[in-house]
Amino acid sequence: MRVGIVCLLGLLCAVPALAQNVILDAPGLLQDKKKAQLPPVRPAPLVWPRLDPGAVFCRTEEDLSRHASNMTARVSGGGTETTDCRAIAQPTGIQILNREGPGRTQVKLSAPSAEVGWTDAWLPSRPPSR
Repeated sequence: MRVGIVCLLGLLCAVPALAQNVILDAPGLLQDKKKAQLPPVRPAPLVWPRLDPGAVFCRTEEDLSRHASNMTARVSGGGTETTDCRAIAQPTGIQILNREGPGRTQVKLSAPSAEVGWTDAWLPSRPPSR
């Protein structure tokens, strides 16, 4: 009799454990979680015309000529002259004031500095296509 009671108690403990293995396969019962969608990425508007990083900006046309001579002198091992030129660090909007051929353009930098100077950067009349 004791064996029967022990078996009965073991059977009663096993029944709740079997009930935990329930599978809900009812598509109407559970709601689908919708994935969060990010808004579409729109590219920033292109500033044109502009000087890109690394472009040379000189105060005067003579400084630009001396800068070009210095580049030649450095390659050939000659002496260089001082110039009032600098490299542009970030894309900078400009206004083209005067063109003296493809490698000599007078420009005005966008605000806040609004400096006027010369560059040897190639500045086509139309922006490049993306």
